[in-house]
Amino acid sequence: MGTWGERAQLAWDALARKPTRGIPSRGIHVMDVPFVEQVTGRAPGDYARDPDAVYLAFQALAGTCYIDQYIPENPLTMGQEGFESSSPRSATTGAERIVVDGMEIASPEDVVEHMERVVFPQRATEIESFDPDDPARIERMVAAEREVQRRFGRDILKGPYAGGFQSFPCLHYSTYGYAGYFMAYGLYPEVMEKDFRQQADLAALRNRAAARAIVEGGLPRQVRLDHDMADSRGTLVDIRTLDEIWFPHFARAIRPLLDAGIRLLWHCDGNLMEMVPRLLEAGIGGFQGFQYEDGMDYERICRMTDRNGEPLVIEAGVSVTRTLPFGTRQDVAGELKWLVEKGPRTGLFLGASSSIVPGTRRDNVLALMEGLNHYREHGRPEAHTTP
Repeated sequence: MGTWGERAQLAWDALARKPTRGIPSRGIHVMDVPFVEQVTGRAPGDYARDPDAVYLAFQALAGTCYIDQYIPENPLTMGQEGFESSSPRSATTGAERIVVDGMEIASPEDVVEHMERVVFPQRATEIESFDPDDPARIERMVAAEREVQRRFGRDILKGPYAGGFQSFPCLHYSTYGYAGYFMAYGLYPEVMEKDFRQQADLAALRNRAAARAIVEGGLPRQVRLDHDMADSRGTLVDIRTLDEIWFPHFARAIRPLLDAGIRLLWHCDGNLMEMVPRLLEAGIGGFQGFQYEDGMDYERICRMTDRNGEPLVIEAGVSVTRTLPFGTRQDVAGELKWLVEKGPRTGLFLGASSSIVPGTRRDNVLALMEGLNHYREHGRPEAHTTP
C-alpha cells in the first residue's frame, strides 16, 4: 500500500503497542441502515445498491482506523423491526426441527451419532489431505486480504479475521441446538474430548497456513478469535470441564500463530472472567468487546499482562446493551472517558462493544462517533500537558 494514511498508521502503531498521541478506533458496525444512509448523505436504498461504498463512507465519518471483520452486507439482514432474512431458521434461531446431513437431531444421542458417523470421518479425511504449506492456499489468503485493503484505501487498516485466519476448537451448539448439544456435552465427555482433539489437529494445520500468510503477506500480526462461550451468568459449560477437555487442545491449536509472533485477541461476550486467566496462560494477548454489566471487570483486565509479562492490547467499546440504547449523550461520553482512563497506556482501541442494532438511540450513536473522533485526534488529556 505504500505510505499509510494518518488513521491507518495510528492503528499500526497501537498494534505494536507504541506510545501514540491519539487513540485509534476500530470499526463500529451499525445495523440501522436508514440512519447510515442519512448521516452519509445518501438516498434511501443506496445502501442496498452499494453496501461497500456506503459502509466505508460511514466508517470514514466515524474516524475508523482499523477493521478486522468486514461484513458490509450484514446490516441488510436487519430491518427496523428486527432480523429479516429469507433463510430458514437455524438450530439457534428457532428452527422447529434440527436436521443435519439428513439426520434429525432430537436427543443428545443423535448429536453423538452424527459426530461419530459423519463429522469425525470427514474431518479425519480433511486433516489427512490438508497441506498447510500449499503456496496456492497462502497466496489466496493474502490476495483476499489485499483486495479488501484496496477497497479500504490508505486510511483504514484491514486486519486478518475470516478466510481461515482464526481456527480453534469450538462448541457446536450452532449446529445441533443448545439443548441437544449441551446434554451431549454433559453425558458423553469422551466424545466431546475427541471432537476438541480432532478440531485442534485440523486447526493447528490451518493456523500454520494462516501464520505464513500473515508473515509473508506483511499483514497486521493480530487475529481476533471469536466464539461465544459464556452468557451473563458465566461460561456455558462448567469451567472445570473446559480445563480437562478443551483448554489443552485450544492451546495446542493456536501455537503456530503464537510461534510466528502473532498476537491473539479473544472476543468477550457474556461473563468470561473465569476464562480470562486461563486464556492468558494459553497465549492470548488481549481482549475485545466486554459486557461490563454482566461482570466483565474491565479495569482489572486492563491491569493484566500476557504470559510473557507484556501489556495487553484492548479493543474497548461503549456498551451496546446498556449505554447506547438506554443512556444519554452524557452517559456515552462518560463511558468513553472511563474506558480511556482505565485502559492500558498503549495498545488501546475504542469503539462499540458489539454490533449496534436498529432501535438504538441515534443521538447516542452520533455522540459515540464524536467521541471516537475526539480521542483519535486529541488522545488522553495528559498528552497535552507540558512538563
